[in-house]
Amino acid sequence: MSSTLTYAVRDSTTMLRRNLKHAIRYPAVGFGTAAMPILMLLLFVYAFGGSIGAGLGAGGGRSVYLEYLTPGILIMAVAAGAMSTSIAVCTDMTEGIINRFRTMNISRASFMTGHVVGSVIQTMTSLVLVMGVAVAVGFRPDASPLEWLAAAGLLAAVALAVTWLSAALGLISKTVESASNKPLLVQFLPFLGSAFVPADSMSPGLRWFAEYQPFTPMTETLRGLLTGSAIGHDAWISLAWCAGIGLAGYLWSRSLFNSGTTR
Repeated sequence: MSSTLTYAVRDSTTMLRRNLKHAIRYPAVGFGTAAMPILMLLLFVYAFGGSIGAGLGAGGGRSVYLEYLTPGILIMAVAAGAMSTSIAVCTDMTEGIINRFRTMNISRASFMTGHVVGSVIQTMTSLVLVMGVAVAVGFRPDASPLEWLAAAGLLAAVALAVTWLSAALGLISKTVESASNKPLLVQFLPFLGSAFVPADSMSPGLRWFAEYQPFTPMTETLRGLLTGSAIGHDAWISLAWCAGIGLAGYLWSRSLFNSGTTR
């Protein structure tokens, strides 16, 4: 049992190294993941920050809205990483390399583990870039070291959950183009939450959806950790969503990959 686990860890590390080398060789993919959240941050802060911030209280203004918006943009950046994961998995499945892997004496779990862990690392790296831009334009979080650690842990948990789901979407995609389209719902969900405006400012139907979809408690928890707003039960709800989405994605992708009925 221990030797089997050792081989699985060794093979997964090899696959992780392979995926990280791909990321280094094609840095545009990683920068592309961070580009859209950064553009959205700059657009909403400088084009709409004054008017939206005026409705948030505490003096309003662009700086108030930047403080409100940045946690939502970070969650959006995590969701944006879903597309690159789906594309990477689908590319390996359609270009024939997976057939070579199947003939080799390697752990079957290592292929998916390498993709998922590599994608999480790339996502977390892109979050550093997004946060750097937010700080450069005036975001000043007041989190303690423990709260920073909790915020990083939450973002990693969200990234892991979304990545497993995206990996499964890549496995069922017949082409790279369809693999890039399937995660769009995941990327779009933060817009329908409290990332850009408070949920209680929305119409009743949309407000109900925003309050009960997974990215709203995640955003509110991260906002509370970074800016000191109330978190309440959102932290436990966020972790429950992460566990549920991650487990469902893991079991789905494992079933697809092991059965060989991915497309």
